[in-house]
Amino acid sequence: MDTTQQNSNAWDKKVEEGSRYTQSVSSDIIEKSKHGEWKITVTTEKTVPRNWFPKSIEGLKVLCLASGGGQQGPVLAAAGADVTVTDLSKKQLEQDERVAERDGLTLKTIQGDMSDLSDFDDEYFDIVVNPVSNLFVKDVRPVWNEVSRVLKTNGILIAGFTNPLLWIFDDNQERKGILDVKHSVPSSTLDYLPTSEIQDYLDSSQTIEYAHTLEDQIQGQIDAGFVISGFYEDDFGGTRILDNHIKTFIATKAIKLKID
Repeated sequence: MDTTQQNSNAWDKKVEEGSRYTQSVSSDIIEKSKHGEWKITVTTEKTVPRNWFPKSIEGLKVLCLASGGGQQGPVLAAAGADVTVTDLSKKQLEQDERVAERDGLTLKTIQGDMSDLSDFDDEYFDIVVNPVSNLFVKDVRPVWNEVSRVLKTNGILIAGFTNPLLWIFDDNQERKGILDVKHSVPSSTLDYLPTSEIQDYLDSSQTIEYAHTLEDQIQGQIDAGFVISGFYEDDFGGTRILDNHIKTFIATKAIKLKID
């Protein structure tokens, strides 16, 4: 099974369905961003602190990693950055292209897998922005390694990802208001399904998601040459019962350093 192609098709479908994470920013937001009033998210609700970025991003090379959908990329381009957006989904990238054309922005889009950034030279980017998305790759450590390779020394990685506690509960039960601990971590969507239902699930163009350990998420960044310098948590904005008990999303700011 080709997980990459499955998730690419699934996100194309989400664009067609108008999923929240495929909805582009408005022209009003772009106009404000052009005048310095810009902000982005890499989780669900909270915005990334502005002091996680340099005082000016004018001319800085920014990679919006697995970040299609016309959200982060166009805002950062409007703020003056030299933006490249990469994503598995062609239709997600078309959202960025549509915003760029609509609002007179310049940005580049490249379809590809976040685990393989071979399209980019070593130490090319100043900043990498990676919204919650590494749940769609089986092994997250190659992602951190590739990000480290393409970032300049002292470059910034701003990443969002899921708290693995989100995955241990039966999703259907949780949506009914019942917290039923059922799954282990690491694991994947397919582990949660009866064998007889897997093919139907795949045929319906649904995403395959992976629950990564916090060790792989955080120590994985450190092992790739990063020092964590910022951290916050986020949730579903009160729309899920878990929000009453714990934050289920995490954002980190990390700096690539050469440590002898």
